[in-house]
Amino acid sequence: MELIINLTINGLATGMLIFLLASGLTLIFGLMSVLNFAHGGLFAWGAFSGIWFYGLSGSFIIGILGAILTGAVLGFITEKLIIRPVYGNHVQQILITLGFMLVLSEMLKVVWGPNQIAAKVPTYLAGSWEFGDVLVIKYRFFIIIIGFLIFGIFQYILKRTKIGLIVRAGVLNKDMVQALGININRVFLLVFMTGSALAALGGVLFALYSGVIYAEMGMEFAILAFIVVVIGGMGSFPGSLFAAILVGLTGSYMAYYVPVLSLAVNMILMAIVLIFRPQGLFTAKE
Repeated sequence: MELIINLTINGLATGMLIFLLASGLTLIFGLMSVLNFAHGGLFAWGAFSGIWFYGLSGSFIIGILGAILTGAVLGFITEKLIIRPVYGNHVQQILITLGFMLVLSEMLKVVWGPNQIAAKVPTYLAGSWEFGDVLVIKYRFFIIIIGFLIFGIFQYILKRTKIGLIVRAGVLNKDMVQALGININRVFLLVFMTGSALAALGGVLFALYSGVIYAEMGMEFAILAFIVVVIGGMGSFPGSLFAAILVGLTGSYMAYYVPVLSLAVNMILMAIVLIFRPQGLFTAKE
């Protein structure tokens, strides 16, 4: 029983990290119909910049804020210079964002060097709690709480606020919203920056979770994020949460019980979903 609880907590923590990356992609890919393969690069930049701010200030909170700011700024640059000229053309989006992804990865090596960088959990989040024979690692529990908190905040914004209404209306009929006097390009820029900031937040939290960061991490997790968005359903925030938890739990259990399938299980899950429910497990309601 203790093993099941520990594997479940590990899977939930991993799932929440994937969700933070995939949630930003859901906003960008699902709501704006933009295939942004550079999203993983923003995740990696969030990890490196967050650890740099953390080391410079000695404050984990400042590290998180620094990562979020870095992600938002890079999101602004990406949308303005890279994405805006190719809106509506998915083939060009794939090509240009893949190229920008490589640029972001190489720039990490230019700024911080090619070697891996260690990341240490702050003292107040280090260690674990003991409940009988069950060990609950504090930092993993912290990640789970952050993930559900982010989900609750954005669900409220998208469903209960004016900006959420504008975003959802703009997705359905961009021209109508523009005719009502709303600058939809500015709204989509805000959405893109928010999605990029979420990716950067996931990056800095992952850095302390894994204990080490490297320039190529962006590509690895970008693939996971796209798998989650496809499984959960395009544009569905609850779908991304459910799919991320599913991927995290499946990976955790497979890594322990069937290690040989731990790397392939995510692709298998996606293939099964695409065969039986091509639109994803959840679909965004019109």
